[in-house]
Amino acid sequence: MTGTAPSAAPAGNAASAQAMQFIQALATEVSGAPINLPSYPEAALRVQRALADPRSDAAKIAKVIGTEAVLAARVVNMANSAARNMAGKPVADLRTAVGRVGLDALRSVTFSFAVGQLRNAANFKSIEKPMTALWQESVRIGAAANVLARKFQLAPPDTAMLAGLMSGVGKLYILTRAQKYPALFGDPASYADVVREWHPQVARSILENWTMAEEVVNAVASFEDAHAELRESVELADVLAVAVLLTSLLDAPDALQAQLPQDRAALRIGVMAHNCQEIVEEIKSQVDQLRRSMGA
Repeated sequence: MTGTAPSAAPAGNAASAQAMQFIQALATEVSGAPINLPSYPEAALRVQRALADPRSDAAKIAKVIGTEAVLAARVVNMANSAARNMAGKPVADLRTAVGRVGLDALRSVTFSFAVGQLRNAANFKSIEKPMTALWQESVRIGAAANVLARKFQLAPPDTAMLAGLMSGVGKLYILTRAQKYPALFGDPASYADVVREWHPQVARSILENWTMAEEVVNAVASFEDAHAELRESVELADVLAVAVLLTSLLDAPDALQAQLPQDRAALRIGVMAHNCQEIVEEIKSQVDQLRRSMGA
């Protein structure tokens, strides 16, 4: 998931020069003070701080969320979704909704709200299309990770979903910064190289700044290496790696079945040719549910 850069390619020398400038700027930012997404909504930061505070209870979290009407409505909507309201008893008050949804799902819906605000920001209009594509891919990965974690009992499904949604946060940061480097942004190959090399480090810096759980931080920063690792134990990074593989080939069953036997993360989890189609159908359904429940 690299985001979609414009197709026009300026002279290679200009792109290379700007790539070097951009990499130097990224290296300085990552090694310095904690970084955050540009123009990240203050309301989302307040909620994230409340969720990270072990002294926060449902009432305190609801009070913080309640200062932002759009976010509050999304939390109530998620609490009343089919997956979380199996008894068919809808809730209307935010405190009850917070208790029903749970902390990791609240982190997910808060991030979804924040990305929506970024996509609508005037200073990001020039990259609205690639930003939207990147976010839609993150939603698919979050849904797939949720399905895999639940089906194979690998991790709390909401934690896996959160990690999936965060899987592109480093790429999102790079996208918002790269618009200031038009020669680099206009050269898809050079831009993709920068994203591939730098997004894990950027993601780690942002997620640590948000005090995300170490398990989530490590998974987001390392899942791209999981496909080739020889270890036997299953980690959250494996869930993300296989989620990315499945979502990239949702509508290419032959290619997916050919790829699975070669993928060590898929083998560790147990995703194989005989069960992958059933999993793919569950993922497609979960994507729709996630979009509806989070307004994504």
